[in-house]
Amino acid sequence: MGQAQQHFTASPAERSAAAQKATWVSVAVNLVMTIAQLVVGWLAHSQSLVAHGLHSFSDLLSDFLVIYASRQSAHPADQAHPYGHARMETAATLLLGTSLTLIGGGILWESGMRLQHIDALPKVEWSAFWVAVATVVAKEGLYRYLIRVAARLRSQLMTANALHTRADAASALVVVVGIGGALMGWSFLDLLAAALMGFMILHMGAGLAWGAIKELIDTGLDDAQVEAIRKTLLATPGVRDLHELRTRRMAHQALVDTHVQVDSRISVSEGHRIAESARARVLREHPEVLDVLVHIDPEDDMDPDTYATRLPARDRLLSDLQPLLAGLPEPQKIVLHYLQGQVEAEVFFCHSVFQNGEALQAAQDDLAGRLAQHPSISRVSLNCLVAPK
Repeated sequence: MGQAQQHFTASPAERSAAAQKATWVSVAVNLVMTIAQLVVGWLAHSQSLVAHGLHSFSDLLSDFLVIYASRQSAHPADQAHPYGHARMETAATLLLGTSLTLIGGGILWESGMRLQHIDALPKVEWSAFWVAVATVVAKEGLYRYLIRVAARLRSQLMTANALHTRADAASALVVVVGIGGALMGWSFLDLLAAALMGFMILHMGAGLAWGAIKELIDTGLDDAQVEAIRKTLLATPGVRDLHELRTRRMAHQALVDTHVQVDSRISVSEGHRIAESARARVLREHPEVLDVLVHIDPEDDMDPDTYATRLPARDRLLSDLQPLLAGLPEPQKIVLHYLQGQVEAEVFFCHSVFQNGEALQAAQDDLAGRLAQHPSISRVSLNCLVAPK
């Protein structure tokens, strides 16, 4: 738990530094293995080892993409990018996935072509076998290191890079088997191992690219995460209900917006206070959420029959109220409530306007008779302001 909590308080600059440190370690390992596999694979006549060397080269490409993207995503929000630069990671993941798909397809095609002329292939040498074994060990160790860093930073791109390394270790194991079979006299196994490795790379690249595309088209969080956020919002004191809960990912974080329903008679400032409480609660209990936009509703505005925007605006309603209030003193304050497809008005007068409760009730009854024919105003209540002490 200690390591997980470290991510939640880490600044973008700290995340970037940690990601780059881990990635430079990956660069060093992949550089050594790429050179060893390409050179030895060529000299030892192993098609699968050469193919795996190309895969290691793609690892180098992904490492540099991680370094670039982590630097860019650490930049603070600015006028052109008000939500920050986190989606640089997403764009880099898409580029990485696309490149892996192309590399995997190329290896698969080349292996298929060579399998048609297997009798003309030179004999594979033992040096290729030992380099393949060393590759398995190096790649598996690198994967275990990278996945720990990715989990601590909750970085989608770092996770993708770590999974890429694990797939490289698994494919290197296939290469070991293929080269071993070729050394025992079954020459086609080396090419078969290369073809299988190409398919694995293609499949992984397509998966990464598709995940990045889903994020770029604002695919929401999974149902379990959305339901957890819903429960957190409903648990906020003052929130009666909610609707239009929407989510979308942005690299390792998420954005949330929702409409929450509150008591229709509370003040604007209290409604704002409830909205801020709901926002703070989600940010506190769901660290993967970057920001929450909370819209306050006095009722369910999803119902078109009660939607307030079709009702007259305040200036129009004040004009309509003037003849209804004829004969009464100038009001001190008028509060309008847009509810259930109609408008209710609370009219406040100076405390000394009405001599007693009977006079207030008489004025209220007279007003009710005038109000019966109004199309939008359903109720007007007359009130006296409390006398100052």
